[in-house]
Amino acid sequence: MRPFPLRLIPIVSVALFGLALAACTTTSPAPPPEQAAPPVTPTLPPAFPPSAIVGRWGLAAYHVETDRQRTEAAALNACTQPYVITLGPTGGVMMHLADQATPSELRLKGAPGGKTYIGPADDPPGGQQDREVEQFDGRVMILRWIDPEVQGRYGTMVYVRCPAEGVKKPRRAAAKPKPKTKPKPKPAG
Repeated sequence: MRPFPLRLIPIVSVALFGLALAACTTTSPAPPPEQAAPPVTPTLPPAFPPSAIVGRWGLAAYHVETDRQRTEAAALNACTQPYVITLGPTGGVMMHLADQATPSELRLKGAPGGKTYIGPADDPPGGQQDREVEQFDGRVMILRWIDPEVQGRYGTMVYVRCPAEGVKKPRRAAAKPKPKTKPKPKPAG
C-alpha cells in the first residue's frame, strides 16, 4: 500500500471543510418555537343589565382626569341634544362604535374583577373595539376606550342621564337672600 501523499492533505482538508460547511447551510432550520395564544378572558354576566343604560344621555369627553367634574357638567348641558341608547333586537344596546356613523348592537360583557365592557358580541371582553365601564351609578356612566389610539382621539366618555322629556334640568340652589335688618331708630333730639 502506498502512503497518502502529504501534499494533498491541505487540499483534502479544505474540501472536507467545504462539504461540512455546505451541510450546515443546507439543513433546514429548526422551526421557531410556537408562541402561546393570548389567554381568552371568559365572558361573565355584566355588573348591570342592558336595560339599565337605555335612555337619553348628555355626552361629553375629557382627556385629563382633572377635567372630569367640569365634563360632567358639560354632559348635563348636552341634554339639549341627547345621545339616545335603545335596546337592540337581540338583547344588546344600540350604540356607536368608534368612527361609525350608524349605531350597532353592542353587548354588555362582564369580566373577572367585576369589570364590565360594552362592545361587539363576537369579541371577548376587553377587545380592541370595546369600552370599559369605569363608573355607572344609574345617573352617570363613564366609559374608556380599550384601543389606545381611539382613546387618544375621543377621550374618556362621560354620559349623564337627562331628565325626562318636558322636565327642566335641576338648577343650582339659589343662595337664600339675607333677611333685611330694620334700621335702628334715630334718637330724637
